[in-house]
Amino acid sequence: MPSNNLTPREIVEKLDQYIIGQGEAKRAVAIALRNRWRRQNVPPDLAEEISPKNIIMIGPTGVGKTEIARRLAKLDNSPFLKIEASKFTEVGYVGRDVESMVRDLVDLSVNMVKSEEQENVKVKAAEIAEERLLDILLPPKERKAEDKTPDGDSGQMGTELTTQENTTREKLRRLLHEGKLDNRFVEIEMTDIRTGPMIEIFSSSGVEDMGMNIREMFGNIFPQKKKNARVKVSDALSILAAEEAQKLVDMDKVTRTAIERVEQSGIIFLDEIDKIVGSNSSHGPDVSREGVQRDLLPIVEGSSVNTRYGMVKTDHILFIAAGAFSSSKPSDLIPELQGRFPIRVELDSLGKEEFIRILTEPHNALVKQYIEMMATEGVKLIFKDDAIAEIAEVATVVNEKTENIGARRLYTIMETLLEEISFDAPEMTEKKALIDANYVREKLEDIVEDEDLSRYIL
Repeated sequence: MPSNNLTPREIVEKLDQYIIGQGEAKRAVAIALRNRWRRQNVPPDLAEEISPKNIIMIGPTGVGKTEIARRLAKLDNSPFLKIEASKFTEVGYVGRDVESMVRDLVDLSVNMVKSEEQENVKVKAAEIAEERLLDILLPPKERKAEDKTPDGDSGQMGTELTTQENTTREKLRRLLHEGKLDNRFVEIEMTDIRTGPMIEIFSSSGVEDMGMNIREMFGNIFPQKKKNARVKVSDALSILAAEEAQKLVDMDKVTRTAIERVEQSGIIFLDEIDKIVGSNSSHGPDVSREGVQRDLLPIVEGSSVNTRYGMVKTDHILFIAAGAFSSSKPSDLIPELQGRFPIRVELDSLGKEEFIRILTEPHNALVKQYIEMMATEGVKLIFKDDAIAEIAEVATVVNEKTENIGARRLYTIMETLLEEISFDAPEMTEKKALIDANYVREKLEDIVEDEDLSRYIL
């Protein structure tokens, strides 16, 4: 199983490298992930009875809900799908049905396992591809009739020819390894990937799934078309290696492993779950929204979903739901669905101190990203501490005056702040740019003071 056996404390430490604050939410997901490892190590008959403790994260946009779930999946190498609950409609309405998210998760898992298997056979595939390429560069010679002895053997002359061919082949192999043939062009035969129009059929098994099955059906009726391509030797080696890796992979094994991985360690992140809460109008509940909740219930409770790879059980898939719940609350969900999300954590709004840490501390911090991007142009970007504090202050003020979009506000502010440098970087004679508090105020002061302008730009 794809598990690193991390303890909850270790999981939180890993999440801390990318997400600032939100300790309560990190602890909740860390326990949920560790509980999977615990379930896999209890007696099998009891393991089947242990259901995952699904989580609802409550908090405004841009505070780290999605990032926590995404990083959690990467830690465990689990199939992870982020989907917005508002995309679904009740069965009988035009749109996506809730079962499609399980089919999407299985597709992702199959691609993950297939990539892993191709990596495992990479060396062998490269060896076969090399032999195929040498056959193209030095085609095996046909023996002439006059070169053969009466009994049909090629005799001494044939042996000499074979020895000469082998010597030439080894010379070519050596040149290939040394990269001296990389710029030479060869003609190879490769599979033509046809991309025809997608056929969609509305049915109980899903729109996307039926379209894919029809494409596969026609692919089986008509043999795959081959085409000749003239490419460089270096590119030919990569193309042939990819084809051989595809042939070496056992797709039956891939499918079995992928389904098992989905069933035992899949994670589905249901964003915007508050958008499927029924309205409180006098005309009764919104049938489509509450209908989505009713359709979602059996998937979360545990059921079997039909996919093109076979039946998939959802009993042990971990569901993490998230929503701002600004105009509703979790208790507005239908009672049965509330019961399937027993763990609820509230994420804190972000302020100036959190913004300062977000800008500098994580491995993928925004300041680090911009410094490295400008370095590609030969420009050394220097951020002083007072500049970072000023950027955090501006983000806090704009979030309070306009819409609170959390840490995402930092993206808009950084882009506006560095717009001039980003545009002029390739032609700059002074390859050094100092960003201090005065520079930040100069670039952003007018925008922040003009509320209408800040709504438009920031």
